[in-house]
Amino acid sequence: MTRNLSQLELLIELEPVAEQNVNRHLSIAKDWHPHDYVPWDQGRNFAAMGGIDWEPGQSKLSELAKAAMITNLLTEDNLPSYHRLIADSFSQDGAWGTWVGRWTAEENRHGVAMRDYLVVTRGVDPVALEAARMIHMTNGVIDPTGAGDTGFLRGVTYVTFQELATRVSHRNTGRVCEDPIADRMLQRIAADENLHMIFYRNLCAAALDLAPDQTLEAVSFIIKNFQMPGAGMPNFRRNSVLMAKHGIYDLRQHLEEVISPVLRIWNVFERTDFSPRGEQIRDDLAAFLDKLGKDVLRFEEQRDRALAREAMKRERQAI
Repeated sequence: MTRNLSQLELLIELEPVAEQNVNRHLSIAKDWHPHDYVPWDQGRNFAAMGGIDWEPGQSKLSELAKAAMITNLLTEDNLPSYHRLIADSFSQDGAWGTWVGRWTAEENRHGVAMRDYLVVTRGVDPVALEAARMIHMTNGVIDPTGAGDTGFLRGVTYVTFQELATRVSHRNTGRVCEDPIADRMLQRIAADENLHMIFYRNLCAAALDLAPDQTLEAVSFIIKNFQMPGAGMPNFRRNSVLMAKHGIYDLRQHLEEVISPVLRIWNVFERTDFSPRGEQIRDDLAAFLDKLGKDVLRFEEQRDRALAREAMKRERQAI
């Protein structure tokens, strides 16, 4: 019979793993500078400084690319909320504190680069973007773990999947921008997100070895209740539907590129160290993933029909 560890016990037992992975991250993370990814020669003054304010015709981005870039940027903007949640779930001492600070600084760099790019290239309406930022940051984020300040295992599980999901979204957004500068910038950001994911994934792996049932329970809860961190931002539903419809981040990617690879690395369905309670949790998780796979097929059938209808409508309009 495995026992549940307290928050403090988990932090103490896993701190050597955190320290090892902080050092690993610092040894392989590459420094880069947002100003190197912004085409400054495309910039010009807005009306407040004698220039011309933004109007839609100035943007070279498609509606899809705009929606994806805004969603990704507003997600990065709410960094103070994420910092608070992670600091509450972890600790601000020792290796934990070092990581929280480093992670925050790197994520902030992403927001700086994306905003500078969008404002300089006039990719989106800067007034609307600032209004959305104010709303989103004022509202903050609801704890996606549903666990308050006692949710270390749920927290580290959530950010494992969330960082990988964000990596996929950034990478695919770069492609639809049809701008090599934006694509290169988002590739750089996606590479950071991947390193962040590995840090959290390694912590979760160690937690599974330390407290298998307790950690699996957290993993199962997060997978069943997962939502992206930007869920409360203005126009999130509209933008996320558009992104899913065009393959930037959809249900199949969530299952096949985010959930399944991580579960394989954690060896969840082959482990033999779960108690009967843990095995029941694993069986319930397997059933949920099976249903999710069927949901993927239904979603894709509906999406294909919707895209076909839109294509026919465009053809009729072109005649």
